[in-house]
Amino acid sequence: MTAESAVTTCFRHPKVESHLRCTRCDRYICPDCMREASVGHQCVECVQEGARSTRQARTAFGGRISTFPLVTWVLVALNVLAYLAELARPSITDRFGMLGAGLVGPDGGHYLWQYPYDSVLTPEGVAGGQWERLLTGAFLHLPPDDGIGVVHIVLNMVALVNVGRVVETQLGRARYLALYLLSALGGSVLVLLIAPDVPTVGASGAVFGLGAAYWVMGRRLGYDMRSVNQYMTGLLIWLVISAFATSWQGHLGGLLVGAVVTLAFAYAPRGERRTLVQWAACVGLLVLLLGLAAVKVATLTSGTY
Repeated sequence: MTAESAVTTCFRHPKVESHLRCTRCDRYICPDCMREASVGHQCVECVQEGARSTRQARTAFGGRISTFPLVTWVLVALNVLAYLAELARPSITDRFGMLGAGLVGPDGGHYLWQYPYDSVLTPEGVAGGQWERLLTGAFLHLPPDDGIGVVHIVLNMVALVNVGRVVETQLGRARYLALYLLSALGGSVLVLLIAPDVPTVGASGAVFGLGAAYWVMGRRLGYDMRSVNQYMTGLLIWLVISAFATSWQGHLGGLLVGAVVTLAFAYAPRGERRTLVQWAACVGLLVLLLGLAAVKVATLTSGTY
């Protein structure tokens, strides 16, 4: 054997001489391909393979652990951007706010669905085919010159940040986003069922859903319930006040749906099927809410309203 044939090189860089082997695959590696391991050094490929095979840490509810509440801040940003768009173009509120059933005339005027149908009046709202209003209304808020004005969005965003970041950390980002959107949808559906001709905007339904989630999580994880109960008491007081100030239907719908979703997340049987059960519950609830909305729309458009 010649001296040249005895030279060993890195398996990834054949021109680089190497005398160190990967402790996992036993191939020669150069300093650029070397990664420190618990015992010796490993090559880049073995480190990547080990990361894929290592089980990721999960929260108590099965979500991936994340320390930064990214989804919460994205939701806040979307709400604020939507509010700035409202200020620049107030017609956005009329077009995308939650409305179950209404009529709009050629002059742009809005009328209740109960008015006798006339060929010059066009149906609007969810009953008019604008199904997107079930969610878009949850990202809009009252303009400064209407009702409680800018306080509306400020209170909702403060609550979203304070409670949302706690709930997101415990549930994980995907489950948290599902909870938020389903709670918002639940609030809109209850508005559609009970007060379809009342225009409604605001993230309050979703925020109430987060509040319900906070309470259910506290019970499940053994929190000191004094602070949790104080927060829930504040939400319930606001629910009563909202009967006179904003939309109690949206708040109650979000609260109920948020509680149901979190109960499914918290009490799904542990094991390999837990994730399947959790997401099946979310899909089932989504189908139920859309089904209720469809039945109500059918009732409205059949003229029995």
